[in-house]
Amino acid sequence: MKTIPFLTDFLHLFFPNVCIACHENHPLENQYLCVGCNFRLPRTDFHFHKENPFTERFWGRFPLVYGASMLYFKKRGLTRILISNLKYKGQKEIGNRLGETYGRTLKASPYFNDMDAIIPVPLHFKKEQKRGYNQSAAFGDGLSVGLEIPQWLDVLKRKRHSETQTRKGTIERLQNVETIFEIIKPEKIEGKHLLLVDDVLTTGATLESCALELLKVEGVKISIVTIAIAVK
Repeated sequence: MKTIPFLTDFLHLFFPNVCIACHENHPLENQYLCVGCNFRLPRTDFHFHKENPFTERFWGRFPLVYGASMLYFKKRGLTRILISNLKYKGQKEIGNRLGETYGRTLKASPYFNDMDAIIPVPLHFKKEQKRGYNQSAAFGDGLSVGLEIPQWLDVLKRKRHSETQTRKGTIERLQNVETIFEIIKPEKIEGKHLLLVDDVLTTGATLESCALELLKVEGVKISIVTIAIAVK
């Protein structure tokens, strides 16, 4: 059903459709960023390279087939604003849109076109209930559309809530997420190439914990994609 034009204009007087990054310019219809901010997004080119700064972070930790992030993440910048709005301000659609856009990009890559299914890093049910959704699954929903493969939410489960990773070092992060995930339906993923997805790659502790659990199932291969990768 189409919105009545004069009603849309009336609503915009009270709820102006402005860019969520600069808060000044107006984005195109159904977008969150204006043309200028969209142009300034710090995109990576990792999907063009089998070995890249993303995959380097997992060297010697577990066998990663492919890995990439859509954007660079810094403490100040457009990516931080997007992630913050996605995780803490109820804007689930940001994850959907970013996922769909990146999914289409990955589909054209020589490396990301043979995945069987997407597995999002799960939240503990209490945290997901409080937030209203899993931001990684929101990103995965979009990837599913762009890559034209299913997202499976019934494979990996978080058994217990872990403390926030924000102020923890590498060793503390690893210890914080040890043994907190379990596989629900191992028979579903036997022999599958799975695309594990999350919002931001920092030390990779959570992703490593998920991957190691999934790799316990015979024949499973793991690739990983995130919205962003943290850089200094």
